[in-house]
Amino acid sequence: MVDLEALEAEARTSLAKAGDEASLDEWRVAWLGRRGRLTAVLRGVRDLPAEERPRVGAGANRLKSALEEAASAHRGQLLASAADAESIDVTLPGRTPPLGSLHPVTLTRRQLERTFRDMGFDVVEGPDVELEEYNFDRLRIPAGHPARDMWDTIWVADDSDSGEGKPRQLLRTHTSPMQIRYLERRDPPIRVIVPGTCYRYEATDATHEWMLTQIEGLVIDENLSFAHLKGTLEAFVRRVFGADIETRFRCDYFPFVEPGAELGVRWQGDWLEILGCGMVHPEIIEDAGLDPERYTGFAFGMGVERVAMLRYGVQDIRHFYRNDVRFLRQFEGRR
Repeated sequence: MVDLEALEAEARTSLAKAGDEASLDEWRVAWLGRRGRLTAVLRGVRDLPAEERPRVGAGANRLKSALEEAASAHRGQLLASAADAESIDVTLPGRTPPLGSLHPVTLTRRQLERTFRDMGFDVVEGPDVELEEYNFDRLRIPAGHPARDMWDTIWVADDSDSGEGKPRQLLRTHTSPMQIRYLERRDPPIRVIVPGTCYRYEATDATHEWMLTQIEGLVIDENLSFAHLKGTLEAFVRRVFGADIETRFRCDYFPFVEPGAELGVRWQGDWLEILGCGMVHPEIIEDAGLDPERYTGFAFGMGVERVAMLRYGVQDIRHFYRNDVRFLRQFEGRR
């Protein structure tokens, strides 16, 4: 004989203890599965006396339907509870969703700009597509000059496209053309930096890219000397890399400065060049309509990616522009 009421009470008590989908599935197998307790009752009806079979069989089938409905209702309650747990409470304060972060080159550029602003420099930008006159000629690099070999140029249009007598255009190879443009519009004293993207037709490797970010600096005033250049750049380097950083200046050649130099820092035991610099050539000052006997100046230029490599310990410059999210996520939250 089977007490179906007691069996139902036990099944419902067990069902009420199923607190998640996994335990509910375990309950279903234990009670309604092929080897479940209620299934065993249904299979055993045939062994009962003939007069008991109709009552027990009908009761067991009714109980099976009732338990299936109860299990379905319980599953709905579990899903509703999970949805409530994940729902948004509109009465809570708003939260800013993750929107990504600034690129490491942008972070470095902003830091360098802030440093120069604190030192009294203005910040201006120039055109990416430049005239040959400003990119080369007026920086003492005329056509045929060996110094043009220092830059692998990407021309916007060649001679046949430009037309006879029409100025040739190119993607600027450096930010120095803005020196000339700024001198055309402003009178001394001048203290300005020019950040921007430059382009060179060259192969890439661990330390060279065909597209790079530069920051150009120009200072023009009366009675400036190389000592002013050294003092300014050493103060800048200590602001960026720390007060204990070692620096050195070595002679270098740039057509638009005389004398020219490179500034290096000792980083992790090695000397690394971070920028080129020098005193503005008197011819450039004179071409700007200024008296080179009265006014002198100095200029400098640095690659922002090179500084970013030192700042963040990046060994290969190509990582910056591969758009690898795994690399970029390392800079989330930085300023």
